[in-house]
Amino acid sequence: MAYKTILYEKKDRVGTITLNRPKSMNSLSSELCRELDHVLTEIDRDDDVKVVVLTGSEKYFAAGADITEIGAIKTSLDAHRFLKEAQAVFNHIEDLEKPVIAAISGLALGGGCELIFGL
Repeated sequence: MAYKTILYEKKDRVGTITLNRPKSMNSLSSELCRELDHVLTEIDRDDDVKVVVLTGSEKYFAAGADITEIGAIKTSLDAHRFLKEAQAVFNHIEDLEKPVIAAISGLALGGGCELIFGL
């Protein structure tokens, strides 16, 4: 699968996931959460990957939830779906049977911190 909001590289038994939304300081959007969930499932099934590194850019790891997307939420049901999607990714990272290392450089705010606290 081609990803729009993350980069994934596998080398020497290490799967490296890089958050890749530079214009929004790697804020966590629904699309990014879906892509993270997908790549984590792929990694979970790949016996060649023994460890996962989750990283962002040099200046920021993740700025938290995508405020633009949150501002567009109109109903409590939509808010619930957004939060449920994000929580599923956090749980997926926590439940992964392979060790996950957060390589953080720069800011990690709000949901960006939540991504790493489950490790």
